[in-house]
Amino acid sequence: MPNVIAINAQASQSIIAAQATSDDMLLESIADGNRTSMHILYCRHNVRVYRFILRIVRDATTAEDLVSQVFLDVWRTAGQFQGRSQVSTWLLSIARFKALTAMRQRRFEDIDQDDVRQIPDDAETPETSLDRNDTSAILRACVQKLSPAHREIINLVYYHEKSVEEVGQIIGIPQSTVKTRMFYARKQLADLLKGAGVDRFAA
Repeated sequence: MPNVIAINAQASQSIIAAQATSDDMLLESIADGNRTSMHILYCRHNVRVYRFILRIVRDATTAEDLVSQVFLDVWRTAGQFQGRSQVSTWLLSIARFKALTAMRQRRFEDIDQDDVRQIPDDAETPETSLDRNDTSAILRACVQKLSPAHREIINLVYYHEKSVEEVGQIIGIPQSTVKTRMFYARKQLADLLKGAGVDRFAA
């Protein structure tokens, strides 16, 4: 019995130590086959990765499957991480590739355009007038009406708090292009918000 208690205490200390470890150090440990480090990294980032993928594929089941694939890739390729970006940026790069590949395979290239056409004009419905105070819901609806490229920029910058440099790394475009897309995305979003009656955000 004392041996079991000692083993459990040692395991607990190992988990606590891993939780205090940086993402980069966790990846080094994962590359050596440490499953505890893999578990900690997954717990830290799986929700963020899931939400990111879900905004692209718009299907919860597909998003869950892709999250598993992302972290399976991490387990297999942790040793290839060279530290040129943050681990979270690297994870979102893998997630973006998986999500776009899944959409191509399912032949949903036009899903964004189709969804935009089907979104009702919330500004004209009685329900929106009653829910005018729910600005976060209005904001989310307006973001969904952006073009895919602009929505992706808003998603990464505002929801995932990525820098211009990091967005460029994730998407694979120059920083100047990121800035241009961000400018037009914000302008388009401001127009949509104004049309939805949220003038203070549109200003």
